[in-house]
Amino acid sequence: MTDSTRTDAVRRHDPAVRGFASDNYAGVHPEILAAIALANGGHQVAYGEDDYTANLQDVFRRHFGETAEAYPVFNGTGANVVALQALLPRWGAVIAAESAHINVDEGGAPEKMGGIKLLTVPTPDGKLTPELIDQQAWGFGDEHRAQPLAVSITQSTELGTLYTVEEIRAIVEHAHQHGMLVHVDGSRLANAAASLGVPLRAFTTDVGVDVLSYGGTKNGLLFGEVVVVLNPEKVRNIKYLRKTSMQLASKMRFASVQFEALLAGDLYLRNAGHANAMASRLEAAVRDIDGVTVVRPVQANAVFAILPREVSERLQKRYRFYFWNEHTGEVRWMCSYDTTEADIDAFAAAIAEEMGRA
Repeated sequence: MTDSTRTDAVRRHDPAVRGFASDNYAGVHPEILAAIALANGGHQVAYGEDDYTANLQDVFRRHFGETAEAYPVFNGTGANVVALQALLPRWGAVIAAESAHINVDEGGAPEKMGGIKLLTVPTPDGKLTPELIDQQAWGFGDEHRAQPLAVSITQSTELGTLYTVEEIRAIVEHAHQHGMLVHVDGSRLANAAASLGVPLRAFTTDVGVDVLSYGGTKNGLLFGEVVVVLNPEKVRNIKYLRKTSMQLASKMRFASVQFEALLAGDLYLRNAGHANAMASRLEAAVRDIDGVTVVRPVQANAVFAILPREVSERLQKRYRFYFWNEHTGEVRWMCSYDTTEADIDAFAAAIAEEMGRA
């Protein structure tokens, strides 16, 4: 082996091992890796002035309409913080479900990095409604209260549930009537589209959503999300906010080409639809196991269940997954684009075996 071809990297994991902790655990889809390799070699202008990022605008406009603007960023937290900053003045606040990722799982980044006040509402299923929004949509003009000027919803939600097209339309219309703009955290937007059987724009652009965080990492990408501006008249200055939020990639072509591979054809739907189907298969496989209760509707690629804690802890030594609620013992099992039927069947058999020992 010559010096020019030598590599000292070695594989340090068993690629046959799968878990159910997160769709972020999955590797990169082969078609995405091929696209990254295609974009490699030679020089391209840095910081988004490359040919791949220019083409990405057309890709996103085909899905979200002619006025859509796409801004690649590194990760989902960055996408959410940048998007929400673009909606709010310094005195603004965003209304969100108590279970929202921006409230629970982003380490306080919206508050610390974006200076954003979160006004949260408890929800039974992770979904906001106009009535629930009204619990926080008050105090307009009161200088002692952070002004509720935006609403953020997640599709699919952190609890694995889906908003229908009409539910999002009702939220957007209600928010706009109150002078509030609407953000969608779409880290699993493709899973929602695959489950609902409608185009991406049907529950975003066409119902009046103002800005969107579009997820790629959970759908087979190596890295990257995109802030998609759907209402450029109201949502401005993303490029400045992206830079000051440390989300501007120098070699952006490698982020952009991934989304081209994902969205130019049907890869996003194939990946998401498969992950959804595996979650449905898992729910069906454990439904009749004594002592296992599936506690939420399975509408995307997540299964939430309650079983004896000691069983869950034994299972975690065989398969990775997380407790969702430490108090109740509720666990979350996530399926990915590369989850196989054999993975599901083996996991379900392990659950049945451990329950038999309980």
